[in-house]
Amino acid sequence: KFEILNLEMKTGDTLKVKGKISDDADGFSINLGCSSSDLALHFNPRFNESVIVCNSRCSSAWQTEHRDGHLCFSKGSTIKIAIKMQADKFEVKLPDGHEVEFPNRHSYDKIKYMSIKGGFRVTSFKL
Repeated sequence: KFEILNLEMKTGDTLKVKGKISDDADGFSINLGCSSSDLALHFNPRFNESVIVCNSRCSSAWQTEHRDGHLCFSKGSTIKIAIKMQADKFEVKLPDGHEVEFPNRHSYDKIKYMSIKGGFRVTSFKL
């Protein structure tokens, strides 16, 4: 688990994450928010379901899932993902150029928490 508690991400910023998906990964997740129980974006590619699930979390309660069938990742590959924070939505740019959009449901203008869990090893990240 990779965790940052003092990220200074604001509206208009783009977070770039690079890393390697493990060979035996079922999936991984990138989480952005105020804390682990209040997430503006939970980005979760699942290999066992061949889907990307996005969600948000409020006071530890998950909200409505958004599913995107464009899973362009493969186990064992090295990937780069760019997440742009807008006032009304997050734009997640996938390695093949496809974009997944997810609403900024909590209308956050600042993100200070980030975690990356599951079968993904971060090699670099840039804000």
